[in-house]
Amino acid sequence: MNKYIGILTSGGDTPGLNAAIRAIGKAAIREYGMTVIGFRDGFRGLMENRTMPLDRKSLSGILTIGGTILGTSRHKPHKMPVGGKIMDMTDVIVENYHNRHLDCLVCLGGGGTMKNAWHLAKHGLNVITLPKTIDNDVAGTEITFGFDTALGIAVDAIDRLHSTAHSHHRIIVVEIMGHRAGWLALGAGVAGGADVILIPEIPYDVNIVAESILDRSRKGSPFSIVAVAEGAISREAMDRITELKKKAEKTDDKEEREKLRQEMKEIDKNSTGKTLELAKQLEEMTKLESRVTILGHLQRGGTPSAADRLLATRLGTACADYIKQGKFGVMVAARDNETVPVPLEEVVGKRKMVPSDHPWIRSARLVGTCLGD
Repeated sequence: MNKYIGILTSGGDTPGLNAAIRAIGKAAIREYGMTVIGFRDGFRGLMENRTMPLDRKSLSGILTIGGTILGTSRHKPHKMPVGGKIMDMTDVIVENYHNRHLDCLVCLGGGGTMKNAWHLAKHGLNVITLPKTIDNDVAGTEITFGFDTALGIAVDAIDRLHSTAHSHHRIIVVEIMGHRAGWLALGAGVAGGADVILIPEIPYDVNIVAESILDRSRKGSPFSIVAVAEGAISREAMDRITELKKKAEKTDDKEEREKLRQEMKEIDKNSTGKTLELAKQLEEMTKLESRVTILGHLQRGGTPSAADRLLATRLGTACADYIKQGKFGVMVAARDNETVPVPLEEVVGKRKMVPSDHPWIRSARLVGTCLGD
């Protein structure tokens, strides 16, 4: 019996999304005779029942195109903006799923998408997810598609900044995306030869950073490249968060515990994304002129790399296989050059952070890179 498959992309756009859509669709149609449709603009389009056919013609020629032909949004099934209000539209989505006679909904996205897909799975929908994000922070998979492309863009930027930093004897502080994980900044910093790399997993001391830059200057290197993850946090702020966390764990007063948690969130919010402030601090402490480059969404755009196309194609074709086999409620993960179905409950609510003993960190230290600690 012919199976009907729905596909949506949710969250931030990422290079490789179209490659994954193409792989799922072509394998499903060609190998298994399935019918495939796409929902526009993520879960929003599923709620509003806005679709487009994903047939041989629409899937042709999209492998190398960045972004997503389906469009995307960050709207959640149970927290959907409707008519100026935030509403739970889960029942409407479930109804649309059944009215479309779908056998499976494939959701391409990061951590938030995993949560939303799991939410729908608990309401009886057959779902499968694919891990995409430039942040590479989805638990359960070794790598996410989009990461390699973004890494290449960040490395290229650092390469270009080296020449201007050297010419003007400046500190160049470059902010790299990655949300609350340091994979992108660490990888780009090591590959680009950054002199300082600051990531969320290693709270930094600005005095140590300044001293490492001054030490380079004293040894005849009058410029420095500082690669900063957008989620990097100072040791001072982290110490305060740790202190508040311990207090919250010890108190039995629910109101006091919530107050402490809110204070932790506020400190965390106000302590990240401080690249401009950090550059100013370093300029004052070292007396060296500083300049800031924030790469921002530049890292999301453009043609996906060969590695991301390969990964997206592998995951996409494996997804079609799992649909045929009836394996639902899973994320298609990349492990040891294989694809494996990982239960969504093992993925949801978790974030893959850079471990302190990761080889990239060890290599950075061995070549003399300052990590702020």
